[in-house]
Amino acid sequence: MQWIIRLPFFVVLMGLGAVAMLVPAAHAAVTEDFHTMRVFFYGFLLFLLLTLTIGIATSTYQPESVARSQLLSLLAAFTVLPVMFAIPFNVAVSGTGLLDAWFEMVSSFTTTGATLYDSANRLTPSQHIWRGLVGWLGGMLVWITAVSIFAPMNLGGFEVRAGGGVGSAATGTFRQIGRIADPSERLIRFTLLLAPIYIGLTLALWIGLVIMGDVPYVALMHAMATLSTSGITPVGGLYNATSGVWGEVLIFGFLVFAISRRTFSPGLTGDVSGPLWRDPEVGVALFLIALVTSVLFARHFIGATDTAAPVTLAQMAGALWGGLFTVASFLTTTGFESAEWADAADWSGLSTPGLFLVGLALIGGGVATTAGGVKLLRIYALYRHSEREQDRLLHPASVGGGGREARRIRRQGAYISWIFFMLFALSIAAVMLLLSLTGVQFDTSMVLAVAALSTTGPLALVGAENPISYAGIPDTAKIVLAFAMVLGRLETLAIIALFNPEIWRR
Repeated sequence: MQWIIRLPFFVVLMGLGAVAMLVPAAHAAVTEDFHTMRVFFYGFLLFLLLTLTIGIATSTYQPESVARSQLLSLLAAFTVLPVMFAIPFNVAVSGTGLLDAWFEMVSSFTTTGATLYDSANRLTPSQHIWRGLVGWLGGMLVWITAVSIFAPMNLGGFEVRAGGGVGSAATGTFRQIGRIADPSERLIRFTLLLAPIYIGLTLALWIGLVIMGDVPYVALMHAMATLSTSGITPVGGLYNATSGVWGEVLIFGFLVFAISRRTFSPGLTGDVSGPLWRDPEVGVALFLIALVTSVLFARHFIGATDTAAPVTLAQMAGALWGGLFTVASFLTTTGFESAEWADAADWSGLSTPGLFLVGLALIGGGVATTAGGVKLLRIYALYRHSEREQDRLLHPASVGGGGREARRIRRQGAYISWIFFMLFALSIAAVMLLLSLTGVQFDTSMVLAVAALSTTGPLALVGAENPISYAGIPDTAKIVLAFAMVLGRLETLAIIALFNPEIWRR
């Protein structure tokens, strides 16, 4: 174990990526897809040898700042590592250029799920497995690095509750851990704690979907896509799965792990113990899901009453479930669309405005989860601050209660949340501008920018008036979107933290 700790973080990720190529190779061997099997097996041998060579060359490397090294390694992991993932994928899929393969792997590894292959039959099952596996590994990386790297540095949403500065050492629990354990040892420790939970939840959902009637490899893909919130599917959409509504119900139950980190890592991030339903992120998520679902159902119900056909309870229940599942899916930036979502539009004769789903994807899921977006905790901090300011307008002499943590969230937490929200908005504007310069239309660039920065790739299919095809955009726009996905995955504050003089000081 000690020799792994001494290796650079990026080299370790390279080794894991090389070993992961054995999975599609083995699946291709079983399904007699021998071309894909040879490509990924040779890729495993090539990159394993490359990893061993680089590992031997860097085994004695001692970075001056481990925190800076790990942030740079994460940035390289989401930009350079997909090149390694793309090479065997490019060779295995005929008619695919290296740029398209790199875009596909960046999309998968950042758990965005944007795909250039509009037809599911364009890829073989083993090639679909590789897309889903890369996305699943990216989700696991987010789980682990959020607690082991971002939390001690007050990044990734942890700055809302922290008392220290953004990008600097955290106070309280994490500072004490940082003095005892080396950051690399902390990374290994949290990997051993969280990886079994992540793998176990995926296996549980996979078995459940198989029991509901899904084909095993399709069930595995949807299970990996749910836990990683990548939304990657090999059948063109969840509505084409044979598990039906009961499969959606099962997936809906697992979306809770993208709402709050306390569902899978209680106590690891210094959270105050208490019932899960009192968690601010869970409360905000339940309120948003209930509000948007009610509005959408009321809209469809009113539209259906104007038609001559009678309204049945089955139609009402289907419309309610379709809205509930799709709203929760896009709030967690998974991007699965319920089979009842289109039926609700047919029932009422009204199309559902994609702006609802764009707004939900912008908000995103919980801190330290695989979900993207602004994050629920930041929205909660802004809400508490506005609530307190309104109370002070009505009662200037009032004293805000709630304890020290509540005051910190209303003040410093709301302040840094507003800064992040402005940075996020500026990032959307910048990506839209760059996409427009490549020839993409304004409304299309808006949806694509939000989809990339919120890591919700399927938003392109439902966010605009007409579905947007990623395959139809220029190559320059694909490069812009790929880097926007990385920016949305790492978040702007993490990139800015690299310019913090504290982590560059000797």
